[in-house]
Amino acid sequence: MRFEFRMPDIGEGVSEGEIVQWHVTAGDTVSEEDPMVEVTTDKATVTIDVPRAGIVADLCAKVGDIVNVGTVIAVIDTEATQENRPVQQGTPSSGPAATAVGDIKDSGLPGVLSFTRSRRPSVRPAGGNGGSDHPHAPFSDNPLATPAVRKLARDMGVELGGVPSTGEGGRITRTDVMTFIKQTGAGAVLNTRESRLETDTHVLAPRPLLSEPPTAVHDLEERRPFVGIRRRIAERMQHAKNTAAHFTFVEECDVTHLCEVRERLLPEAEAHGVKLAYLPFIVKATVGALKKHLELNTILDEEAHELVTRRYFHIGIATATERGLLVPVLRHADRLSILEIAREIDRLARGAREGSLSPAELKGSTFTVTSLGKHGGLLATPVLNFPEVGVLAVHRIRERAVVRDGQITIGDVMMLSLSFDHRLIDGHVGAAFTYEIIRSLENPERMFLEMH
Repeated sequence: MRFEFRMPDIGEGVSEGEIVQWHVTAGDTVSEEDPMVEVTTDKATVTIDVPRAGIVADLCAKVGDIVNVGTVIAVIDTEATQENRPVQQGTPSSGPAATAVGDIKDSGLPGVLSFTRSRRPSVRPAGGNGGSDHPHAPFSDNPLATPAVRKLARDMGVELGGVPSTGEGGRITRTDVMTFIKQTGAGAVLNTRESRLETDTHVLAPRPLLSEPPTAVHDLEERRPFVGIRRRIAERMQHAKNTAAHFTFVEECDVTHLCEVRERLLPEAEAHGVKLAYLPFIVKATVGALKKHLELNTILDEEAHELVTRRYFHIGIATATERGLLVPVLRHADRLSILEIAREIDRLARGAREGSLSPAELKGSTFTVTSLGKHGGLLATPVLNFPEVGVLAVHRIRERAVVRDGQITIGDVMMLSLSFDHRLIDGHVGAAFTYEIIRSLENPERMFLEMH
């Protein structure tokens, strides 16, 4: 029987997905819950599992394709086995097909079981690749890992199944892979691009002597598909720049007093298990300014030609990850204390880096804050997280000469760079909003009056 597997509906209103990587090829014998394909949907990359056991008869989409929910992406011969039934090529038959959402099984959906439960590890047989020096290391035929970690393992010549996991739900992290390499010496012969190329039969060629002229330029280039999260980010950035009329406003902020307040609060925060950085104070000050300038919490519905003012405050926290810049959303930030904001920011940032956030946690922000940390530089021109009309970039705190009461002294100064959509926000409105944030950061006691 030929089973047509269709792109499943993974929820959150997602109508399409981009094929990032196939884990199977036509002719492969597969079992249920084997990793089948990685799909990117609106900044979230998910692994879809094999829905039925059998032999893969056909893959109907290639890497980089944008596929609508309900479209056939693979055909599996569920009665065939590698020993007694050859792979039959041809047009998929009209036999039973999966629905757009799949069949309910074990409280999950076929093809998205990796969302609902982790796989059970088994013991790696002695002498297996990647784990011979650690016979007691856990081994899984279907290891859980983000695309970035899988790529790292491939590049380093490490079999993920033999790597002990420490991540949530049995997920293998980048640290797990690097620790495994250090402990076992795995991947030592594949730690350079040149070594990998030498094993590829498509690029095998005699190595020139050092005295010979250099090879052609294209032989020194590496090409890889522009797919997945990186392409989605590029498309969204380009759309923002092509649609919104950006203008940037930059001002400095004397945060000397804020630094002192944070220093005093550090022990209490640590007692609550919270690592208190400056970002929670910045988010709190931003929310206070948004309440007084609701124009900055407004979007333009271009199809309806309406301005939509949001009276809820969902703050996007731009987070750098191995897959690119993600923006997890801190919901109802106005209802949270500074400690609660700090705890939630830490959870979201960790989830973004591990790739464990749901699609819902990566959308719906009303205003975005981005902090470049120790690499903050002097100023920037941040790009709007469209359709939002404002974005705040926070730069590194530096000791600078400041004037107080007519006297020059040393203070802690931080630059703020804000970009606005000039179609909706006039210059004086953007400036007033910026100075409202600065007033709160320079006088942090004001924020404590608004704590919930």
